[in-house]
Parts: sequence; C-alpha cells; structure tokens
Amino acid sequence: MPPVLLELQYLPPVAYFVQLANSAEVALIEQHENYSKGSYRNRCTIVGANGLLRMSIPLLKGKHQQQAVREVQMAFYEPWPAQHWQSICSAYGRAPFFEEYSPVLRPFFEQPGTSLFDFNWKLLCTLAQLLELPCQLKLTESYIADYPASSVRDLRNQISPKKEAASLNPYPQVFEDRHGFIPDLSVIDLLFCLGPEAGQWCKEAKYIYNSDIKNR
Repeated sequence: MPPVLLELQYLPPVAYFVQLANSAEVALIEQHENYSKGSYRNRCTIVGANGLLRMSIPLLKGKHQQQAVREVQMAFYEPWPAQHWQSICSAYGRAPFFEEYSPVLRPFFEQPGTSLFDFNWKLLCTLAQLLELPCQLKLTESYIADYPASSVRDLRNQISPKKEAASLNPYPQVFEDRHGFIPDLSVIDLLFCLGPEAGQWCKEAKYIYNSDIKNR
C-alpha cells in the first residue's frame, strides 16, 4: 500500500487518524503548500454538554489565502489557548481517560509558540505517539501537485469541514445520551473516550465521505 499524503491540521478529526493508521510504514504531511481558508488547518470540532463546539485559532491579520503555510502566524489578540483548553476540560473532564492524557496535551496550550505549522506539527506527532500509530510521520521535501496513484494516496483537502463523514463503528462518547453519537470529531474525543484502544479502533475503522456540505 502506498503512503498516505495529508495536509497538517489542528487537532485533526478521527478520519485523519484512520487514514494514518491504515497507511504504509510512512505517512507524508504536506509542508510546502499554500494556506487555504475554510479547512481544519486552524480549526477543530469537539462536543460538550450543549452540543458541537467549533474552536478556531485566530491568525495574524493579513492575506493568509495562498500564503506559504509555514509562514502563517497565530494571533493572540484574545487568550485563545486558555479558552481552547478550558473548553476541552469542560467537554472531557468526565471522560474515562482524560486524567491520563490531559497532562500530556496541556503544555501545548500553555506555550503554543507563534507558528501555526509548528504548533500543529508538534501536536500531531504527540497524538500519533499516544495512539501508537504504526506509521512514521514525515514532512514532504517539495510540493508536487499530482502524484502517481501508485506511489502516494493523495488525500490533501479530502478531510474537510465541507465534507460529511459517515462512521461504520461508533464508540461511546461522553454526551452520547444527550446528542447521540457524533462522528468525526477531533481525535481527542476518541482518545479521551477509548484510551489505549483508540489506536486499534482507528486501524479497524472505515470512514466514507459521502457528500459535500454546502453553505457550511
């Protein structure tokens, strides 16, 4: 099986890690693209007592669209790191494995740095370790618009807020009694709820993006 190629995202959805878990020995992460708005590059979704919560990282003012992704800087006009972490604690404080994994993730929100790419990359590597994914994460060496299908499974921009996912194997969620099962939340939902079983769940899971979401 050829390696998967994905763009770097902020606390990516479960589907992202399903692809990583089913990649070859190596998974490629794009570092030479231009930034694209309306994606998971600076946003993620969790669920709390009142339902879905979409968290976004504010960026320094400027023309981010088509800016080299490694040049995009996070803004701190508001204390979003503390706000995001508080939202995570409120949503998952009662999750079975929150106490086990929260000390590992909290430091990222205490000292996030300024580079969006570096922040996301360090988070991704840590999450991959916590899930014990079998693949090695590697950054791309150059930008290639079209890869031969035999060499790379190019899934850049395929896991997106503009596409709807369908899960074939639900798992217990903290507020499932209120909202039912909600697929494809940030992978921290899976991690806090399933703990050591999260990685194996990703290997066995199958996600299908079956429709584009308009006006979302």
